[in-house]
Amino acid sequence: MRKFVFFGGKGGVGKTTVSSAYAERCASAGVETLIVSTDPAHSTSDVFDQSFDNTPQSVDGRPSLDAMEIDPESETERHLMETKRALTDQVSAGMVNEIDRQIEMAHQTPGAYEAALMDRFISVMKQAEEYDRVVFDTSPTGGTLRLLSLPEMLEGWIERLAHKREQSIDLYERAAVGNAEPRRIMDGDPILDRLQTRKERFEYAGRTLRQNAAFFLVVNPDELSLRETERAISDLDSYGLDVRGLAVNRLTPAPDSDENGRGAQFLRDRIETEQNHLQTLHQDFSPPIVAKIETRVTEIKGDFLSELASELDIEVAAPASAHA
Repeated sequence: MRKFVFFGGKGGVGKTTVSSAYAERCASAGVETLIVSTDPAHSTSDVFDQSFDNTPQSVDGRPSLDAMEIDPESETERHLMETKRALTDQVSAGMVNEIDRQIEMAHQTPGAYEAALMDRFISVMKQAEEYDRVVFDTSPTGGTLRLLSLPEMLEGWIERLAHKREQSIDLYERAAVGNAEPRRIMDGDPILDRLQTRKERFEYAGRTLRQNAAFFLVVNPDELSLRETERAISDLDSYGLDVRGLAVNRLTPAPDSDENGRGAQFLRDRIETEQNHLQTLHQDFSPPIVAKIETRVTEIKGDFLSELASELDIEVAAPASAHA
């Protein structure tokens, strides 16, 4: 299995439960594992009955397992302040207020939230040398797909910005010293340096997601969930990302054979509908089904999490180069 494993899906399908169970299974096998939650609901803390923040912490009673929860709102604010500091150091005092205004406006635009979160993703991936496996419990499908599309999109955008900056510097130098003198202002230009650094970070993200990440989608046995999963598979495939399997969650348990009341008949009718959806997943979806998880009466935490982990047909072995 690849080092970075992502669990995605429609909101409310049980991504946190399944990703936590997989992280537990990896850790139980002696694989040094970090689970990272980017879901604003922060349900990972609920699953493990322990509070986490944006730095890795050991999960109580579970050797080889650490957890962290990234707060998207805090990351967006941090990203805003870092961008302000970087740019205000590189412009004249008279431009600072205008730069602040433009950055504030930019952070209200679509994609700003995802850009800040991707920056944090990159930092986590770059700083994960001590772990064999990093499991990401992601936000609902739409936001996750926008997030995963960013490396490819921003690489091209940054290249265009850098080109415009080079043209601007070249015109300034021509006006200042003419063609007879060597022009050196472009060497060491702080804005070009920052753009190049950003480009390299997003190139790393795109390369890592394509070459060293696996994606699993959690799906419920209903029409809406199947449709969203189908779109997600198509989008992930278009980004060149490796969709390894589908975890079907919240299947209805069968009533006892001697139960014949209205409730039992309702359950049997529901199971028949769900089996039709399962057949569709088997026949029409390319990723294999790696888990069929029945609805539990009790919350899945503690011993129940270990029980669920045993139901996942997902490889846990660490890649040979995990610490490389």
